Amino acid sequence: MSKAKHYFTSESVTEGHPDKMCDQISDAILDAMIKDDPATRAGIETATKTGLILVFGEVTTKTYVDVQNVVRKTIKKIGYDNPEYGFDCDACSVLISLSEQSPDIAQGVDEGKGIDQEQGAGDQGMMFGFATNETPELMPLPIVLAHKLTMKLADVRKKGELNWVRPDGKSQVTIEYQNGKPIRADAIVISTQHAADITHDEIEKEIIEKVIKPICSEWIDENTKFHVNPTGAFVVGGPVADAGLTGRKIIVDTYGGHGSHGGGAFSGKDPSKVDRSATYMTRYIAKNIVAAGLADKCEVQLAYAIGIANPVSVLIDTFGTNKIPEEKIEELIQKNFKLKPAEIIETLNLRRPIFEKTASYGHFGRNEPEFTWEKTDKANDLKKEAGL
Repeated sequence: MSKAKHYFTSESVTEGHPDKMCDQISDAILDAMIKDDPATRAGIETATKTGLILVFGEVTTKTYVDVQNVVRKTIKKIGYDNPEYGFDCDACSVLISLSEQSPDIAQGVDEGKGIDQEQGAGDQGMMFGFATNETPELMPLPIVLAHKLTMKLADVRKKGELNWVRPDGKSQVTIEYQNGKPIRADAIVISTQHAADITHDEIEKEIIEKVIKPICSEWIDENTKFHVNPTGAFVVGGPVADAGLTGRKIIVDTYGGHGSHGGGAFSGKDPSKVDRSATYMTRYIAKNIVAAGLADKCEVQLAYAIGIANPVSVLIDTFGTNKIPEEKIEELIQKNFKLKPAEIIETLNLRRPIFEKTASYGHFGRNEPEFTWEKTDKANDLKKEAGL
């Protein structure tokens, strides 16, 4: 049962946030490898601090990638192309420590080599997917608005509408719910890195008018609180202000704190890693269940053992919003969705260079061609088979 009234908060970060920089670099390198060798296996980590990028991890691929060049191009695209920003794509050091994937892991993942003789899961673990009908994206409202705010912040920077905005930034949105339904925005927080020669009053006015209101106007009322750069100044940002690391924004990447999380990050991992591919599949399943009207809200869990093809468990939770018994929904999942790693990769067409785009502004709730797990192409079949 939902509380009659409650508040829920989610955050997002811009592509210039140090952790997100690292996610994008890891996925840009992965994309460059998959482009020429779709069978690439990779677990690529990136770390950053003042003037430094460190790329490390495991890679098995038949292609050659100029990692230095990919890293610098990615940083430039993010917007760190001026020494005045404290981090510069041309001047930073790029250190690389990549080795081949362990053959012990590979034998469990390669088809015909493991115990199963099928392509097994690249690791053990549990993955969760979530969907809710409170927004057209079938995502929780707080994270949808938080991502749209950081995207807008990047947009006004790149178009020069607010030429004092710098790449690093964050958003946070608190939504008031009544009986489980979102009714208004209670608090909106924006922190943006900025040039030194602009006043806090100017920043506050411009951000409210050109970033917050265009995105959140439908949810704002006279009691909505705005907090713009609440520390007063944010001149020093990016890796100068904070170290960055791949995989540290797993809640930003998913549902903003709604639902459960298995703990695995996505970026830098090829699709044989179920941390990534099976989490995309759980979203695909949950979204189609909600789109079919079988439940207003749905969470799906899959769990795998390393080297084994079939999931060791499948679980759904509809939080009491199901229109048919949950046991029937589980039957429909088993019938309509293929859950072995190789099948997931094929269903979602994951052996393509699509991952850098996912590495900022969330992996879910984006109806773009690369995001195949956002399709609702199973909804009609599910609805028909459920007798709704």
